Amino acid sequence: MNFETFEPVYESILADFGFDRGADERARDVAADLATPFPLDRLDDWRGETVAVAGAAPSLGDEVATARDADVVVAASTAADVLADRGVTVDCMVTDLDKNPDTAAALTRQGVPVAAHAHGDNVPAVREWLPRFADEWTLATTQAAPVGVVANFGGFTDGDRAAFLADHLGAGELVFPGWDFDDPDVDPMKARKLDWAARLLRWLERRRGERFAVLDGRREEADAALGESLGDG
Repeated sequence: MNFETFEPVYESILADFGFDRGADERARDVAADLATPFPLDRLDDWRGETVAVAGAAPSLGDEVATARDADVVVAASTAADVLADRGVTVDCMVTDLDKNPDTAAALTRQGVPVAAHAHGDNVPAVREWLPRFADEWTLATTQAAPVGVVANFGGFTDGDRAAFLADHLGAGELVFPGWDFDDPDVDPMKARKLDWAARLLRWLERRRGERFAVLDGRREEADAALGESLGDG
């Protein structure tokens, strides 16, 4: 997905949360100064494969087999730790550095790619942690317009950004262990972000002509919300 396609949804997210686009752009520019190019052809082996996009919901512990049986495993945030504890190799981690940046840094030093996301609220973390990552295994991302080595493949939360990344790389099928859009233990802000994650996965599902089981029971609501941003999609 290119930014021109994603931008109307990005603008809706900014409006919904009251986020500052300029802050996102400043964060992106900080990441651009710290990061180095990441050749995406390193991930060509994702093409046509089943990719598990592992979320960090408590249910992941009961759904590890879905990740273990996939060809490629992309972990959102702390899902990387849960999977590692259960002996599942992670092929990529997607993070905005808010919970376990030490895990992300360690993975890059082991030769595992990490998509490290810069946004308006995490500039201190970007400045602190990107220099600790192995440059050659760090893919810097933004939700604003991409600049230089900083990419935008679509998405908003760690989990749905992981799905959009897998789609960009030509994944054949996406599966979603460890997702819970109705997690009662999250705070109201996180609940709103999960709602947006559902909308974005629905958009991706429609674009791919695929059916994600994780969206069962949520499609009508997601379609209605997306219509406000995309018209007929």
